[in-house]
Amino acid sequence: MSRKTVLVTGASRGIGKAIAVKFAKKNYNVVINCVRSQERLMQTKKEIESYQVPCLAFMGDMGDMSQCEALFKQIKKQFSALDVLVNNAGISYIGLLQDMKTEDWDRIIRTNLTSVFNLSKLAIPDMVARKYGKIINISSVWGNVGAACEVAYSATKGGINAFTKALAKELAPSNIQVNAVACGAIDTEMNQFLEEEELIALVEEIPTGRLGKAEEVADLVYHLGYKNSYLTGQVIGLDGGWF
Repeated sequence: MSRKTVLVTGASRGIGKAIAVKFAKKNYNVVINCVRSQERLMQTKKEIESYQVPCLAFMGDMGDMSQCEALFKQIKKQFSALDVLVNNAGISYIGLLQDMKTEDWDRIIRTNLTSVFNLSKLAIPDMVARKYGKIINISSVWGNVGAACEVAYSATKGGINAFTKALAKELAPSNIQVNAVACGAIDTEMNQFLEEEELIALVEEIPTGRLGKAEEVADLVYHLGYKNSYLTGQVIGLDGGWF
């Protein structure tokens, strides 16, 4: 049986890295991407290859269609086809909307939302031709409920949720499933800006009494990526009962 191939964006650290490693452990060809941290991406590549699977590491901005096209050329050359797309790349912006610069708004839209469009658009034709594929988008609880001082981030994640539901309907006749994981507070570097008191207050709000782990997100993403063809168009909350 030929090995399946997964692409995980934003895979140099945190949730993206955990997802990539999870698929490697399950014997997938793994394609990883990030835009800045080349050294970290190479460390992730080394870890993935320790599981005796091939890994393609690609530095590039997935908000730029030409760079996405270059990546897909490499995927086609090395692995012939993509089975699972995990749109994980994301950045945040903390601050009042009135203080946000237009270029900061454009950057977060491009990184968090345009990248999802670009990669999905490129992955779909081959998936439709083969009548098989999984697209999994990493979202956030803020896409459902919104967060003060994170308006732009909330908007991108809300956009991902709507994109997921609509695209799932479009692709269901072709046996392609599209789902999203709406993460709550996950223990990654993205949340390290919190002061200790803020962190304690946050954890007190979460019924399970702790932050989630990147590996827990990876477990759910892997499940969505390898089975259950009737589950599609869903935004699945992973937040310890927070919302």
